[in-house]
Amino acid sequence: MKLSVGALIAAVFLASAFLAVSSSARSASVYVNGRLMQFDQPPVERADHIFVPLRGIFEQLGASVVYNNGNINATGANGTMVHLAVGSHDTSVNGKAVALYYSPFVVAGRTLVPLRFIAVSLGAAVNYDRSTQVVTITTGSSTTTSSGDIHKIKHIIVIMQENRSFDSYFGTYPGADGIPMNGGVPTVCVTDPKTGQCVKPYHDSSDRNIGGPHGAQAAAGDINGGKMDGFIANAEAGLRTCRPPNPECGGGPTVMGYHDRSDIPNYWSYADNFVLHDRMFEPNASWSLPSHLFLVSEWSAICSRAGDPSSCTSALDHPALPVDFGGPGHGPPDYPWTDLTYLLHKNGVSWAYYIMEGQEPDTEDGSMNGPQRRLNVHTPGIWNPLPSFDTVKQDGQLGNVQPLKNFFAAAQSGSLPAVVWICPAQPYSEHPPALVSTGQAYVTNLINAVMHGPGWNSSAIFLAWDDWGGFYDHVAPPSVDENGYGLRVPSLVISPFARKGYIDHQTLSFDAFAKFIEDDFLSGARLDPRTDGRPDPRPDVREALPVLGDLRQDFDFSQAPRTPLILSGGHM
Repeated sequence: MKLSVGALIAAVFLASAFLAVSSSARSASVYVNGRLMQFDQPPVERADHIFVPLRGIFEQLGASVVYNNGNINATGANGTMVHLAVGSHDTSVNGKAVALYYSPFVVAGRTLVPLRFIAVSLGAAVNYDRSTQVVTITTGSSTTTSSGDIHKIKHIIVIMQENRSFDSYFGTYPGADGIPMNGGVPTVCVTDPKTGQCVKPYHDSSDRNIGGPHGAQAAAGDINGGKMDGFIANAEAGLRTCRPPNPECGGGPTVMGYHDRSDIPNYWSYADNFVLHDRMFEPNASWSLPSHLFLVSEWSAICSRAGDPSSCTSALDHPALPVDFGGPGHGPPDYPWTDLTYLLHKNGVSWAYYIMEGQEPDTEDGSMNGPQRRLNVHTPGIWNPLPSFDTVKQDGQLGNVQPLKNFFAAAQSGSLPAVVWICPAQPYSEHPPALVSTGQAYVTNLINAVMHGPGWNSSAIFLAWDDWGGFYDHVAPPSVDENGYGLRVPSLVISPFARKGYIDHQTLSFDAFAKFIEDDFLSGARLDPRTDGRPDPRPDVREALPVLGDLRQDFDFSQAPRTPLILSGGHM
């Protein structure tokens, strides 16, 4: 069908007018391979059909497009040819005629096209949740190879450091979604309520930083409804309430400082040679204990009856505290909901949680004002929650929580478990006031140990920081449930199969680590109360959320294992 110019103009006018007055037109969010699409005009819903601006969507789906006088011709990466025309219900795919219920139309000078038709025609999978107006699209390139290739990874090692935002470590890394700048000068700033001045992010070469409060209230204040402008005010509030033994807490405007390659050369070198995530969000919008609970169980909860998962409810900021953190007379916590080790043990998958002896890394309210007590393998702390999980005790696996020296021995001998978590003591954690250089040296030592060992060719190392620590970040986190996400944190993938110099822009959280573990060792089983055999009332299955990306995109399993990158400066 070929429209006359007059008919085309009439069709465009009618479509535009209908959209402008229709009560059924609603905005929608579109995620492609886990990344939220940003359009110059919001996508809209009409009668359960989502329309998006023409420019950008074809490229995101791996297609090239030519637009000429209302005619749209696209060619997909698989050779599929799609033709549409503004105002016409007639279209074609590879020359075969297809009738559209709604035709492309123009609003405010932008051509909007039917999203599902285009995505499916180009070979992508589409899911639309009408209740939330969220569209998730997975293209054929969202994973680099077939699902079986993931099993080349025999050892997954999660190294968890502390209290840094993405912008504070990688805000100036080339190609990443870092601090907005123009000519090398930041275009964003945060008001200092004490002086009234708007403070821009600045390079801070100091090895010892202060940070700021980082509990749930501080997260809400820092984010401030998406304005991302509460960091200095919160940090100054922390400074006013600071008391010994941590006299440097609450750094005021210093939370706007960032580091670069000159300060953290090894971390940047890992980004140069492996994979950097620039949309890794803390799973919860609060402090260390809930973050570590999410790391091992996909939930942070408080339970009214010991041993009863059904009595648990979400606890964003105040889950039950460990003995060494709850004050005099405080009894041991009980975490009866299901954690990942339950599924690992059930399926015969080995695991270990390595920790150091030393000081606690955090305080209950995230303010850095409280005393720091000792952490060891016998006394569960906020970085060592697994001994308080009923499943770990019932499965007889308390011995899997081990001193760090056992990690080095296992790495050297090639006997690392399938799943490994590693958490440091305070001096090595990078949690203020710990030195950045000391933490980097410690992490380098861990990674070098894996690379020197016989298990390197089958290992994947995920390095991340557990929360933002009060430091500035410019990206507002997406909201997935009542617990999060929290603010962005640095995250890297280091593996002989990792893509070199790749920046992963997918939306991620620590849930992606669990998802990767489950896909590799558990045939994709999830911590799902409906299927895992141990139900609890968690609000959702975090690993299955549509917004969550897939870490398999960071790997090229067709390549030969890459040689180790042994960096200098690794010591403890």
